[in-house]
Amino acid sequence: MWEEIFGQKITIMQWQRGVLYRDGVFKAVLTPGVHYTRPRTDTLVTVDMRAQSIQVVGQDVLTVDGFTVKVSAAVEYKVSMPDVFATAENGSVHWGIYLRAQLQVRDAVAALTLDELLAQRGQFLGADAVARLAAEAEEFGVTVNRFVVKDIMLSGEVRKALAGPLLAREAGKAQLERARAEAAVLRSMANTAKLLRENPELLQLRTLESVADGKAMVVLNR
Repeated sequence: MWEEIFGQKITIMQWQRGVLYRDGVFKAVLTPGVHYTRPRTDTLVTVDMRAQSIQVVGQDVLTVDGFTVKVSAAVEYKVSMPDVFATAENGSVHWGIYLRAQLQVRDAVAALTLDELLAQRGQFLGADAVARLAAEAEEFGVTVNRFVVKDIMLSGEVRKALAGPLLAREAGKAQLERARAEAAVLRSMANTAKLLRENPELLQLRTLESVADGKAMVVLNR
């Protein structure tokens, strides 16, 4: 009886909005607080206004130069139009944004070479990609706050292709260092030989020093 007179009491929480339909027709968006609805004619759909996140699992994508990489991403959104959001089929908002984010990642990777992708890392999803996803998400009544790349994973084939030049460069550096060391030794020996040729008394002095130190054996001819 009380409900017939005053209506059914409902409470909308701080993080919610209530979408009210009367006789099946949209009536109003209810803000947080206490409201009363007509049990026989009113239908209320509560909408969570807190930020929601979607994890876009890694998908295999081809770069423009034919390398396969696996890229995962994350999307953060929140409801901006509760009345529009409430009309979407249950679960379709999450899935719809997920598919659109996948396509944006795929298109962005497909426009880059592997070197460009690795150079840009998580920054290859530019403002244009974020803006396109945000525009597409508006049809669900939500605003995209964040759209970022989480991981770029390389296949074994790609890692081997990248490791080849790197190993070759490291081997070349090692050979160059050995050659430099050998050249330094040869220069030192050549300089010493030249010095002894030009100053034979230095050789005699060095011989006497070795004898004095007990490091040399002198053979005297009889």
